[in-house]
Order: sequence, then C-alpha cells, then structure tokens
Amino acid sequence: MPPSLTAQTEIVLAGGCDSPVRAGAAVGGAPFMQARGQGAYAFDEFGVRHIDYIMAYGPLLFGHAHPAFSSDLEQVASRGVLFGSTHAEELRLAERVRRHLPSMERLRFTTSGTEAVMGAIRVARAFTGRNLIARFAGNYHGHFDLALYGAGASAGGSVASRGGIPPAVLEDALVIPYNDLDAFDAALPGKQSRLGAILVEPIAGNMGLVEPLPGFLEGLHERARRLGALLIFDEVITWLRLGLGGAQTRLGVAPDLTTLGKVLGGGFPIAAFGGRADVMGVLAPQGQTFTGGTHAGNPFCVAMSHRVLDLLEGHPDYYPAMDGLARRLANGLRTIFAQRDRPYRVVQLESIVDFKFRAGITRNYDDACAADARRYARYYHAMRERKILLPPSQNEVMFLSTAHSAADVDETLEAVAESL
Repeated sequence: MPPSLTAQTEIVLAGGCDSPVRAGAAVGGAPFMQARGQGAYAFDEFGVRHIDYIMAYGPLLFGHAHPAFSSDLEQVASRGVLFGSTHAEELRLAERVRRHLPSMERLRFTTSGTEAVMGAIRVARAFTGRNLIARFAGNYHGHFDLALYGAGASAGGSVASRGGIPPAVLEDALVIPYNDLDAFDAALPGKQSRLGAILVEPIAGNMGLVEPLPGFLEGLHERARRLGALLIFDEVITWLRLGLGGAQTRLGVAPDLTTLGKVLGGGFPIAAFGGRADVMGVLAPQGQTFTGGTHAGNPFCVAMSHRVLDLLEGHPDYYPAMDGLARRLANGLRTIFAQRDRPYRVVQLESIVDFKFRAGITRNYDDACAADARRYARYYHAMRERKILLPPSQNEVMFLSTAHSAADVDETLEAVAESL
C-alpha cells in the first residue's frame, strides 16, 4: 500500500480502520486495502485479483456484486428507502423467516447483529425479571459492554476496566468455557436465582469453527428450563450458512430466542431477533420493554432480504454445491497436511472451512488460544503473496460462496502447499 495512503488512513480513521480486525494487527504488515469485489474475488487498490475467503466475514453467500443485489436497485429505491412506518413487505419477510425458523414465533427487525443480541438480552431480562447472563468464552455477540467482556476472539483480550466497560457490567456477566457443562454447573451456585438467560453460539465461528460436543446444547436447554432462564442462540453466523433452518434445525435444539445478522440481507444492514410469542410479548407497545430504530425493517434492506430468500428457496442446488467445494478444499488441506506430517485438524461444515496451527480438535477458547499465532501470521502473508485473501486473524474462518469454483479451490490448495 502506498505510504501516503497508509498515513492518510491512520490519520483520518481512528486506529486506521472502522472495525479492529481489518487493521490486521494479529498478523502484522500493511492491511489489505480493497477497491472492489466481484464474484469470488477481492481486488486491491492496484486492481490485483485475490481469491476471497473472507466474504465480509460470512454474509456474502453469493459472492461480491451478485446481480440480484446490484441490479434494478433504482426500482427499489424509487419506492422509498426509509419510511418510519410499518409496511407489507416487512410483514411478508417476517413470515418467511418464521417458516424456516419456527422457534421465532414473533420477531423484530434491527440493523445489525449487535442490536439483535442487545434486544434479545433486554427481552430475556424483562421476561424473567433477572439480570445475570451466562455466556461462553470465545463466543462473539457484538460490541456492546456485556458482550465484549471475556469475548476474546474478535474482541481482543483487553482488560475490561481499561476498555471503557464499567465494572458494574461485569456483575451481570458470567463467562464460562464453551463445551463444558461441568464448568457451567460449578459457576452457578449462589447465582441460580439471578440467571435470566444463557447466550451461546450453537456452533461457534469466532474462535475458529468449533462444534458443540454431544449433549452440550441439550444440557444448556435442560438447565435453562430447570433454572427458570431462557436459552438464546446467536445464529448471526450460522443461519443461512448452515441452511435455511440454521444450526438449531441441524442440531435439533430449539432456543427460546434467536438472533440473526446481515446474511439476511445478503450483506445489507438488516438483522433480527425473535422467539416464543409469550417471551416477545414483553416488547412495547404490547408490553413495557422498548427496542426500536428508524432503520429497523426499512423497505430497501427488506427488499434485499426477499432477494436472498428467493435465491436460496429457488435454487436448492446451491447448498450441496457450496458444500461440495468446501469438502474439496477441506480434503485437499488434509492431504497436504498428511504429506507434510503436520498435525493440524481441518473442520468443515457446509460452506465454512477452518484449521488451526496446533494439534487436535478445538473445543473451546483455551484450545483456540493455544494455536501458533506467529505461524498463522507468516502463513497469512505467504498466502496473500500468492493472491489468496484469508482473514487477518486466526480466530476467523474461511467462507466459500456460490461464486467460488473448483478452479479457485485448486489454485488455493496450490498456494497452501507452496506457503507451508
């Protein structure tokens, strides 16, 4: 990146970025400066093509600039991009989401996953009359105070008191190791009557791709019922990436509340939270709990969301195609590692692929932290030199899209073999 552009970025943008992971501090070197995206490719400011496995950290299921989200936009905008009123397409979208996620009997739209989780927590507290929220280390739920404490992965490891998080917030956050019901039980004595909700990524995607151990989610569901708390699934990453039914359908565990993110709009700023009708009944104007925003359910993003569901419902072949490409990539990585006697374990679910520079399967955030960060940094830059764009943090995962091809995967595997 030209020095002048680097200097300008650092002077104008706080920290040189608008979201910390983009700065690439975890891998060092100059951050990737993107000029445009097309299909499976990200182009830097010099016009150099890179195969993109960031995909905006998940929501670009169809790649960059898919015609469904770049064509006929004037027609959508000409009807108005912001109303401040409820509209028919908003209601139709809610019905479509509910058909795929029956646990979301009532839902409310927001503009970001962070807002969705904030809303779900407020609803859970209002419904139960309790403030304590149990969370899991390495699960990322947004950048508000309660979610950042102990989040690790995307949030970094800064001390809460020095990161602008008031000490009082920590009294209502209980951070527990993921995949560990014994640790959950050990953390609860004396706090059971204060527990309002258990918040969890059903399949974690911000400390690498970490699947729940058998019985973990079922155990959380049982404990929520027994303790009078609610179970909240953060499906900001997993919904639509793991199918129209998300992780909850795949795993057969229905939460009380669910949060969804920008994948709903194909990357446009729309999100949602929802759940049991009686629980969502606490929201104003029916109840006394307020959440809202002028942009919530705006007609432009709602229209983009309908286009997302139109594509996925109209092309049932998309999911097996993405899964096939991801398997090709995962199996290729396994072959390369075996040939070089490397102990790295590759994890693949649908269009998500991940591995860590450590032996064994990652089951929690401690395992993720044991991976060799310096080795990943060298690997990241070696791959980038070969025009493969990976996430600039080993806590993130590789996302494929309908725009990726077998040739892209093979080019990537060749780059991996050379980089290692």
